[in-house]
Formats: sequence, structure tokens, C-alpha cells
Amino acid sequence: MDARRNPFAPGAGTPPPELAGRGALLERNAVALDRIRMGRSARPSILYGLRGVGKTVLLSTMRDAAESEGMTIVAIEAPENRSLPGILVPALRAALLRLDRLKQASAGVKRALQALAGFAKLKVKYDDLEVALDFEPEPGLADSGDLEADLADLIVAVGEAAKERKSAVILVIDELQYVPEEQLAALISALHRANQKQLPVTMLAAGLPQLLGQMGRAKSDAERLFEFVAVGPLDDEAAREAIRLPIEREEESIDDDALDEIIAQTKGYPYFLQEWGKHGWDVADASPITAQDIAVATKGALAELDASFFRVRFDRLTPGEKRYLRAMASLGPGPHRSGDVADAMGVKVSSVAPTRNSLIAKGMLYSPAHGDTAFTVPLFDTYMRRVMPETPL
Repeated sequence: MDARRNPFAPGAGTPPPELAGRGALLERNAVALDRIRMGRSARPSILYGLRGVGKTVLLSTMRDAAESEGMTIVAIEAPENRSLPGILVPALRAALLRLDRLKQASAGVKRALQALAGFAKLKVKYDDLEVALDFEPEPGLADSGDLEADLADLIVAVGEAAKERKSAVILVIDELQYVPEEQLAALISALHRANQKQLPVTMLAAGLPQLLGQMGRAKSDAERLFEFVAVGPLDDEAAREAIRLPIEREEESIDDDALDEIIAQTKGYPYFLQEWGKHGWDVADASPITAQDIAVATKGALAELDASFFRVRFDRLTPGEKRYLRAMASLGPGPHRSGDVADAMGVKVSSVAPTRNSLIAKGMLYSPAHGDTAFTVPLFDTYMRRVMPETPL
């Protein structure tokens, strides 16, 4: 098999050759954004799920579709240890300047830029907020120093500018779970205000499973503004299409037994499907790709995952955090009761609670129910058993 024609491309946020099983979601979101641009009520998507399920790819696909329809995109990734104002203001400034295509600041865009200038005064509180301002603030507009009130003024001004331009402004935020809840509450409140005024400004976002609870705690009315979509592994049919169709487009084929083996190994997780597809193609001497080829490919795929996808997360952990995760892994995929993990470590729950909290903050774990703990990375339990064969005490 010619490696130059290998259609599979595993990578963080890399679009797969076949975006299988997600068509209905993409269409539903496109309709919602069109309605919002028209000033009508709709709920755009907030995606949540484990690592490797394709949230970033879906978010990028939604963003590109909206941009192709003439909507103005404010695309940001919420990094750890950065404030929402710090990442939002520079991106909003760039978006407003794009919205003003003639570079002659219409009344709506000018006022939005003035609101942005007033909002930037929050740098007294958020010292990571840096932006070159082109307009003098309008006194009393988004400059009170109260984040919730000022962000609402800013988002409304942005929505009014978009309406004037017969467009829509879409905030596209990945890794939303890293935004502190106080700031997340302010953002939801601001978007709610714009929604009440039927202004064409909204948000698409993605994050880990804990995002659902975070948004609910931040603002109880969040579920009325957004459609919360759990993104999980592909079902059997979609997983097969994700592998088979790209191969057939290259005028090659794969046996059903080989597909069965790939699905058994990957559990239908999109990122892993790409890894097994890539390695299956590379090890096959000729078409069709067989189950024997996939058995060989599994060794290469696991080695690649261990060296990159899993390793990059493992290397961020302290020794105590590694011991906690290894104890969890000894119990299986999970979720697990926190008490059971502590028992596996031979300690009291209270003594390892700070470690669990730290792992949740780092995005390694989440709590699907009170007292339960689960990995945010699929198959991480098997990786921990490979990298730490013995359970440390």
C-alpha cells in the first residue's frame, strides 16, 4: 500500500477524511445559526465529551460553515490560567474590524469598538488583558468595572453592530471548561441579554464533560440558550464508514473482519479510529486490508498513542497524581467511587481528595455523579497499566 495515499490523518483537531455520524448535528446547528442571524429564537450547540471524540473537529466544521455563510467568527481557545476578558477582547476587536469591511466604522461598529475600549478598563482587574484601542471609550458604556454588567453592554453593542451589517457574530470557544465559573456566568448572562433583544450574536463552544455542570452552576438558564450535545464514540455503522469510505475513495478495500477488529480496539472513538486506520494502511502489503494486518497495526497504533496522545497528558502529572490514576486504572475503565479509589491506595478518602480535585482541574478526571470519578481520556486505564505495570502504594 502506497503510504503517500494514506487517507488517515490522526491529530489534535485534524479533520478526518470522513466525518461520519455527525451530519444531523451539523445541520441542526446550521439551522440554529441562520435563525439567530434572522433575529429569531434558536439554541446553538455546546458540545461536551471526553478527549478524542472529535469535539474540536465538529466545532471547526460548524465555524467554517458559519463563516462561509458570511457570519463573523470570534474563534478562541480558553487556555488554563487566562481570564475571559484577556482572551476575548483582542479577538472581538479583530472581528469588529472585519465586520466593518469598508474600514469606515459605521455607527454600530463604532459604538461596539467604543464599548470594547470601555471594557478594556477591566485590565485593572485582569492584568492579562492587552489590546491596542482605536477608539475613545463612551463614558458609561461597559466601563463600570463590574464584569457581568460590562460584558453585557459589550455583547449587546456587538450584536447591534452585527444587526446593522445584516450579519451575525459567533463566539467559537474551545476548552470552555477552563473559563472560571464567575466569568462564565457573566458571559452567559451577556448572551442572554442579547438573546432577549433578538440580536444576532451567540456562542458555539466545546469542552470536557464537566462543562455541563459548570454552566448549570454558573447560570441556571443556560439550558434555555443552548443545546447541550453529548459527543461520544461513533456507533458501529458510522465507525465502519469512517474507515471504509476513505479507503474505497483511494480505490482500495478492507475486509469486514478487519473492520471488526478496529472497532473492538478503538471502541468507536474517532481519534483512535484515525490511528488504527493509518497504521492498518501502512502495514498492509496490498488490498484488501485484513484482520491480520490490523493485529500488526495495533502494536504500532498503541506505541504511537503511548508516545503522544497519552504521554503528553501523563507528563503533566505529579507523582501523587500518577499514583491516584494508577489506582483508578487497577479498578477498570470506570467510573469509580472515590472511596474505592482510596481503598485501592490503602488511604482515607479525605487524604487524597486534594489530588482528585487537582486532576479534575487539569482536565484528567471528571465527576459524572456525586462521589464518582471517571477518566476524561478514553482507554487511559489501559495506558496507565502499560506505563506503570505495578500499582504503587
